Amino acid sequence: MTTQAISQNTTYRYARVLSIAGSDSGGGAGIQADLKTFSALGCYGMTAISALTAQNTLGVTGIHGVPPEFLKAQLQAVIEDIGVDAVKIGMLHSPEIVKVVAWAIDHYQLERVVLDPVMVATSGDRLIAQETAEVLVRELFPRAAVVTPNLDEAALLLGRAIVTAADLDQAARDLLALGAKAVLLKGGHLTGERVVDVLTQREGAEQRYEAGRIASRNVHGTGCTLSSAMASYLALGHGLPQAVELARAYILAAIAAGATVQTGHGQGPLNHGHAPVAMHLLPVR
Repeated sequence: MTTQAISQNTTYRYARVLSIAGSDSGGGAGIQADLKTFSALGCYGMTAISALTAQNTLGVTGIHGVPPEFLKAQLQAVIEDIGVDAVKIGMLHSPEIVKVVAWAIDHYQLERVVLDPVMVATSGDRLIAQETAEVLVRELFPRAAVVTPNLDEAALLLGRAIVTAADLDQAARDLLALGAKAVLLKGGHLTGERVVDVLTQREGAEQRYEAGRIASRNVHGTGCTLSSAMASYLALGHGLPQAVELARAYILAAIAAGATVQTGHGQGPLNHGHAPVAMHLLPVR
């Protein structure tokens, strides 16, 4: 339901999506991209910031971690007051931060959790240490509804390169074996005219999603945007396969809409606001 079709006799609320992620000072990725995506898709966005980055279209020059106890305070503040319909998890820089997020998922029984295991920035900068990656797999893979690694992140997790579209299926299954309920392996870094993503689930059929590649250097924040779009559609009540399909359509349109725009001197952001919709209103029960 949108703001155009409301009843005066019913109390409504927004579809609520929480981003637990790092801040991108350049505005193209991280919580900034997440909030833009939530709004563009008609959801109410909230944040629990895990780290601050000094970042722009050219790369990451600094990371300042948020203390775990302050991340916990942010989570308590928004969840206990506003509530959450879906969660997007992005950059988590330390094992202690990962454990706080795992605590929150269990303590508040959070569902529809989309985990984007952010390990490498679009610029190629590595964002977390191997120790943190190991804790993230152990603590969060089993707690997430879906994990959304790109090929660089999958290669780090599996210890091998993924170089062809034919490698995607086995790699997705191997990632599933690490404890995830579902894995969307993003093949955007492969060469070729088609972009192929693979969704593998413990319960449900494997699905492949394909689309023509869009020529653009403005692809900063694509992973953040896709995962936050998936969380938005899950919050709106869609099942996982449809949420993936709708999120891919949104991000492909955002890439196309921003392809001719210059922002900064490196890899610019998508056009997140290319087709905004009214806020979705859900009846309060």
